[in-house]
Amino acid sequence: MPQQPARDVPSPRGAAPVDFRAGDGAPAVEWRVAEGLVSHEDAVDAMEARVGRIIAGESRELVWLVEHPPLYTAGTSARDGDLRDARFPVHRTGRGGQYTYHGPGQRVAYVMLDLARRRPDVRAFVAALESWVIGALARVNVRGERREDRVGVWVARPDRPPGADGSPAEDKVAAIGIRLKRWVSFHGISVNVEPDLGHFGGIVPCGIAQPHYGVTSLVDLGLPIGLAEFDMVLRGEFERVFGPTSDAAELADAAAVADATGERNR
Repeated sequence: MPQQPARDVPSPRGAAPVDFRAGDGAPAVEWRVAEGLVSHEDAVDAMEARVGRIIAGESRELVWLVEHPPLYTAGTSARDGDLRDARFPVHRTGRGGQYTYHGPGQRVAYVMLDLARRRPDVRAFVAALESWVIGALARVNVRGERREDRVGVWVARPDRPPGADGSPAEDKVAAIGIRLKRWVSFHGISVNVEPDLGHFGGIVPCGIAQPHYGVTSLVDLGLPIGLAEFDMVLRGEFERVFGPTSDAAELADAAAVADATGERNR
């Protein structure tokens, strides 16, 4: 399996504590894995309904793992010029960040946590999400790293030429984009497990246009792993950073369940 070389790059964001447990006596975070492809519109509807119920104290926190059909999403900082080829549907979304691609083979984790009960610190929460992904990658022998000037998780690519300024080539393997409502998070992370990387060509991913910064996946790095196997790794590492989980049989909002599972379209 590939081992990415380490780089000694200071990262103040990375110095933030990564233990985001809710404390003794807090209920376990519900953990749900969607079956099949989930439309982005339905996922957002279900996520917003669940966040509302968490705020109201009617539902527990939830991590919801989904896989989307091909689409591009534009975050609150997206620039129109970064949409190069709208070959797939484009969805404006309330998460932070710029353009990204979602599609089959990519694991999206929608993270609905009450930071008021954990730690009401956005910067530290982003660092904790990065640490979650970095730890999961380490479990499969991939060296993921954070960069202070670029949110997400990156891997060094010493096999490629450096940038014009001499900075080494790197590829992004995981993206992070969140939104908060009354300190409850939604949206979350996406990890490229085995997507079609050519589909990122329709956008400037996350607004980063330098040619020595690209996009990669676990399969592209030479790791023969599928979504189901990586899901188990993600769950184990999530529990290290955020605390225990329990299986979630259903989303609490019945209409959201119908949307998210595609029942209304059958």
